[in-house]
Amino acid sequence: MFQKVVVYCLMFFSILLFSQQKTYCNPINIDYGYTPFEVFSTQGKHRTTADPVIVNFKNNYFLFSTNQEGYWWSSDMLNWKFIHRKFLRDKKYIHDLNAPAVWKMKDTLYVYGSTWKSDFPICSSTNPTKDDWKIAVDTLKVGAWDPAFHYDEAKNKLYLYWGSSNEWPLLGTKINMKTMQSEGYVKPVVKLHPEEHGWERFGEYNDNTFMQPFIEGAWMTEHNGKYYLQYGAPATEFSGYADGVYVSKDPLEGFEYQKNNPFSYKPGGFARGAGHGSTFEDNFGEFWHVSTIVINVKNNFERRIGIWPAGFDKDDVMYCNTSFGDYPTFLPEYAKGKDFTKGLFAGWMLLNYDKPVQVSSTLESYQPNLAVDEDIKTYWSAKTGNTGEWFQTDLGEISTINAIQINYADQDAEFMGKTLGKMHQYKIYSSNDGKHWKILIDKSKNQTDVPHDYIELEKPAKARFLKMENLKMPTGKFALSGFRVFGKGSGEKPEPVQNFFPLRTPPGKVGERRSVWLKWQQNPDADGYNIYFGKSPDKLYGSIMVYQKNDYFFTGADASDAYYFQIEAFNNNGISARSEIKETK
Repeated sequence: MFQKVVVYCLMFFSILLFSQQKTYCNPINIDYGYTPFEVFSTQGKHRTTADPVIVNFKNNYFLFSTNQEGYWWSSDMLNWKFIHRKFLRDKKYIHDLNAPAVWKMKDTLYVYGSTWKSDFPICSSTNPTKDDWKIAVDTLKVGAWDPAFHYDEAKNKLYLYWGSSNEWPLLGTKINMKTMQSEGYVKPVVKLHPEEHGWERFGEYNDNTFMQPFIEGAWMTEHNGKYYLQYGAPATEFSGYADGVYVSKDPLEGFEYQKNNPFSYKPGGFARGAGHGSTFEDNFGEFWHVSTIVINVKNNFERRIGIWPAGFDKDDVMYCNTSFGDYPTFLPEYAKGKDFTKGLFAGWMLLNYDKPVQVSSTLESYQPNLAVDEDIKTYWSAKTGNTGEWFQTDLGEISTINAIQINYADQDAEFMGKTLGKMHQYKIYSSNDGKHWKILIDKSKNQTDVPHDYIELEKPAKARFLKMENLKMPTGKFALSGFRVFGKGSGEKPEPVQNFFPLRTPPGKVGERRSVWLKWQQNPDADGYNIYFGKSPDKLYGSIMVYQKNDYFFTGADASDAYYFQIEAFNNNGISARSEIKETK
């Protein structure tokens, strides 16, 4: 009898392990608040947040970002719990924390919001899984926009970095740990050099001379006795929004531009942009980078959050891997022992890119195919948000389905600011013939707000057609920017890309060697391509995802350095071998 009980217990435990979700998908699925500003809502009310900070405190991950009237925490980086809290005392402020600084010092977590004035408090908590905060410092006299505090545990010293300007550099100062005020010595630490660094140039394609680029979003990471000062550029509304890094052996001076910059960069794919973020360590000793994803449809400041694997290679080069960064990615618990330089993509391909769709109704100008075009900026909308509106996608063949991501869009939303107690409810049906349907996912009793819902199936399913039936929207019409199905098709992966070559702008021409035209032979079996680049053939940490096209104009090069490029093709069945590495001197 005892042996049978043990066997049953082991079987039950193995089932739990099997059914536990192992992956997540960007943009992360949290209940993003809506913009609190009327001036930003002239083209429609919408969700938004940006400038994220994640700090690992007592083996939990705490996520703070702009204008959310609170923060999230998670024990696994998948299930995030929101804590409602307004940190600012003065009711005249419409927003709450803006580009917040968050840091741990000894047994306490601290929070501070952006300001050019000296009227915001520093708050602290030893138990932030609850709304249990106190004012640690009434005002920080220096005032700081886009602040970042760094506590040097080995030296027991505290530093502050800040700045957000297209004219001034980032600044740094030492903080007196008794008074929690600057000791008065402020140093410029990092500034932009767009004449040398192509990716720092203003504009969607780094080619806009309308204004100078912005440097912002300071963050400091200490590793192996070196200080890695990260910064965002050139501006938050662009797909090329990225983070670079300078390195020094001193926290306030002597910083040198890291050769492999930008280190956090994602100009292509469904979710674009990887700037103004922070780097944190998980519970297993690995690094991750959280940053801002750009939408920029309703307003320049319409944004989301993404989390990417990151780290330091054997030469202490800081990197962030965004390759397949908006596809299913292994969570920290299941990333243990994997090579982060090669990414944490689960290997499940996108099955319904640009495939046929059917819908219950269509609001003018928001066509159904926009929900499968792999662009978060475009979306389909039904005429209403009523129960019974539906969206159907055809995978083209019976395929193996591992996961589905549902990205809602804001169409005629009515909310402003942070909302609580809202929910999405829906059902997803599967079929092999488009006539006989069975329920695959039932969220009819869901009680949470899931604007980027991601469902990893407990067991892979086989189907050709998927149909999503709307049951309840928090606000607005039933609209989707991406109904994304992941798994494997039944065909062949593409052959390697042929005739791949880079052509660099010569000296004296527009771009001044900061741009590279990449060209290759179109592969009829490919849905898209990944281009990898770097300044040495063994450090191709940068990546760019391109759909359908057979060329790409890369404008993010540094003028003085040689570059190396490599390409691969992919479709719903898999990924080709990479091409030969090509050099541009």
